[in-house]
Amino acid sequence: MATTPREIFERYVWSGAISRDPDAVAGLFTADGVLESPLMPADGPYPRRLAGRAGIRDGLAAFYARTAGTTQTVNTGASRYVLHTTADPDVFIAEIDSAMDGPDGVTTAVSLVQIFRLRDGQIALLRDYFAPDLVTPNGSSS
Repeated sequence: MATTPREIFERYVWSGAISRDPDAVAGLFTADGVLESPLMPADGPYPRRLAGRAGIRDGLAAFYARTAGTTQTVNTGASRYVLHTTADPDVFIAEIDSAMDGPDGVTTAVSLVQIFRLRDGQIALLRDYFAPDLVTPNGSSS
């Protein structure tokens, strides 16, 4: 399992935003881990709160299935991030500016902040702060 914030963050991005693999994302979390998107409305197209590996896997799998073929893809060459460590070695913050290439050829800038809380090298809590309008019913992001 990953040992540094950078390794954990990069594995999370690869398994989620890039490869859209709900099993891989869920595997990064503790058994009781929580994935929260506090700015999402409760009835929004992207899950507001997923708990436990099975809940995370099932919730993301459903979202990925609903948005298959319609989502934007991460342009890794144009995207940037900065990781901020904290006084608590189990907490770090990711400040992200993603470039998302749409199926129409248009690239959109997406800025977000994620707060990771770790336990034993796995994600115990991830709070993902992004504008709710970035995730449309057509699945423009994740």
